[in-house]
Amino acid sequence: MQVSGPILTASEMRTAEGVAMAGGVSIDALMERAGEAVAEAVWRFGGGMPTLILCGPGNNGGDGYVAARLLLERGLDVRVAACSGPTTEVAIAARKRWTGVVEQLEDAQPAQVLVDALFGTGLSRPLDAKIGNLLKRLADAARYLVAVDLPSGVGTDDGADLGAVSADVTLALGSLKPAHVLFPAARLCGTTKTLDIRILTSSVTHVLNRPQLPAPGPQDHKYRRGLVAVVGGQMAGAGVLSARAAMRIAGYVVAANLNGLGPDALVHHEWPEIASDDRVGALLIGPGLGRDASSRAQLDRALHTVHPLVLDADAIRLLNDAELLNLRRRSTPMIMTPHSGEFEALFGNGPGSKIDRARFAAAKSGAVIVLKGADTVIAAPDGRVRVSVGAPGWLASAGTGDVLAGLLAGCLANGQAPFEAASAAVWLHNEAARLAGPGLIADDLSAVVPKALARCQ
Repeated sequence: MQVSGPILTASEMRTAEGVAMAGGVSIDALMERAGEAVAEAVWRFGGGMPTLILCGPGNNGGDGYVAARLLLERGLDVRVAACSGPTTEVAIAARKRWTGVVEQLEDAQPAQVLVDALFGTGLSRPLDAKIGNLLKRLADAARYLVAVDLPSGVGTDDGADLGAVSADVTLALGSLKPAHVLFPAARLCGTTKTLDIRILTSSVTHVLNRPQLPAPGPQDHKYRRGLVAVVGGQMAGAGVLSARAAMRIAGYVVAANLNGLGPDALVHHEWPEIASDDRVGALLIGPGLGRDASSRAQLDRALHTVHPLVLDADAIRLLNDAELLNLRRRSTPMIMTPHSGEFEALFGNGPGSKIDRARFAAAKSGAVIVLKGADTVIAAPDGRVRVSVGAPGWLASAGTGDVLAGLLAGCLANGQAPFEAASAAVWLHNEAARLAGPGLIADDLSAVVPKALARCQ
């Protein structure tokens, strides 16, 4: 899925529409714009094939009536079916301007292109089973299913599956919504295309895009490019994976407790020596650390250093709520990289979307949170969020998180702000996976990071 731009909740989108109306744009004009954009997309995507547009009772259905009218004016073979009559004033007006027949949904016959304008944004309860079955019957018989704004039956703000039928193409009106990027809804959207309806949209939540990472210049040396310290533990291989990745970004990587393993360029030091080295630009602890008393002691030492921290894996599991409060008082940057299980163990499974939960955790801990998954969410304590889309499924392999942690430490050590460092590392991790290709293992990723970096110059 190639998408970009701000991500607006249903409430934020209503606010953006309200601002447009306060500036003199009527709600009828907004619906006309949305319908025009949908009609153009369906015309191009459908290639002139017969089209059936399903209209719901609200404004999503109103958009469908406008699109149907405009497609009919172009000469397309287009029909409309509705699950009920329109209920909003603007949708009623749009229905009146449609000059064709409105079929009952249960009586509608299939068409090659099916346009779902039933519910879209704002649905928060499960899709009615009868409507869902009728939608599925028509979708199974169609060649393509196009959803207007969102497939009917997904949670706009949390990405929940409320009984949706998968679309081939989803036409996001004005801006992306959380459901376009959060799973499981993102999977149900198919290919997402944002349609410009000429309203101003802004948000502190954005899609993660390719970073700009300038190459080292003639003034740089190994320490200027950043010194990363990796603290290993019971599973030295995990620390080696992290160190290898960090070495692709930083100028100098030192390690403790890795049993001498790793590339020849990896420098091995004792832990006390690392802890007291004021040149360390990022201290990574957690990959392969373990959870016994010795591991706990190493984490305590790391938390009492003044080094910027990257806390991953077992380091997150060993933290407690009281330590989170202390971490907020640190004056140096910190990044935490939990997967869903580690996140719930430390922060709980609170209300709201994955975006909401990550933002809450960042504010509580004072750290940049990288909440990993197919829809990795990067949240800063000040409320900014970026969401990664299109991560290769082959990253679901042991050790890939250790590689990400090393990339994060490297980006943090070479002077990037924590939120930017986390963003760059997640993008590089995804791009390395794409370059490594199917069947990758964690060991493959570091070798292709240079090619990923070259795409950021």
